[in-house]
Amino acid sequence: MAGADWWPVDKVMLAYLGAVTVIELAYWSSIPSPWARLITHLAAMLLVILVARFPASRVSQTIHYWYPLPYVSYCYKEMAMLIPAVGRPDGDAALAHLDFAVWGANPTVWLERFRSPLLAEALEIVYSGFVPAVLLIAVLLWKQKRFDQFRYYAFLIAFGFLVSYAGYFLVPARGPRFLLRPLQTYQLQGLWLYDWLAHTLDRIESSHYDCFPSGHTEMTMLAWWGSRMVSLTLFRVMFAYTLGVIFATVYLRYHYTVDVLAGVVVAGILIIAAPRIYHGLGGRVGGEA
Repeated sequence: MAGADWWPVDKVMLAYLGAVTVIELAYWSSIPSPWARLITHLAAMLLVILVARFPASRVSQTIHYWYPLPYVSYCYKEMAMLIPAVGRPDGDAALAHLDFAVWGANPTVWLERFRSPLLAEALEIVYSGFVPAVLLIAVLLWKQKRFDQFRYYAFLIAFGFLVSYAGYFLVPARGPRFLLRPLQTYQLQGLWLYDWLAHTLDRIESSHYDCFPSGHTEMTMLAWWGSRMVSLTLFRVMFAYTLGVIFATVYLRYHYTVDVLAGVVVAGILIIAAPRIYHGLGGRVGGEA
């Protein structure tokens, strides 16, 4: 399109929305409110085209920078509908079997020996802070007016989220907190915020098949890597935070260790490959090297 300013994140987002639209068309009779979803997809794609087509508008520029945030949120919620609608088989039993084959035990059950309300409280806070931690890097880059780096970071994070959704679709699983609940000998308890945070996450995530790969692991690693564009101090803090998130995913019974390993592998691949993909899609130099 003549005069359009296409960013790599636009191309990735349009490709993802187009692919999901094709899947939903193929399973039209099984999709809840299919017309509403089709219209939503078309409207979302149209907005991307418009902000790329009219880059001179201040409003358009602001939307262009920040639209991936609500888009990936919508795509995540859509997976909760799409996976059951297309009849994808549940992968929980296979993932739990792999965990047991590696460790000779179910890790979430084995970790019961470290029972501590204070530890559970701290890890639930760490685990729940993953989205603010990811957004923090974007906000700091924006405040520093480092817009080239911001665009690359937005691409990396959006791409990472969408890749994880593809993993959810290919290997649907809800996690050991559901499958292995009969094997756990006690219910996790915290001190002050644990119950509220855990129940809030249950309301948001309990209907999702969002375990493989571990999005918390993958996305926190990508945020840690992106934080070096802000400062070395933040990079070090984010490294410690990332280790806390990885441990929390298993201790709090949200993930199998194979999910965590998959999240680490996916994050590592993206850290290495994303700069080339970004440049291949027309991205300009932005501090990602």
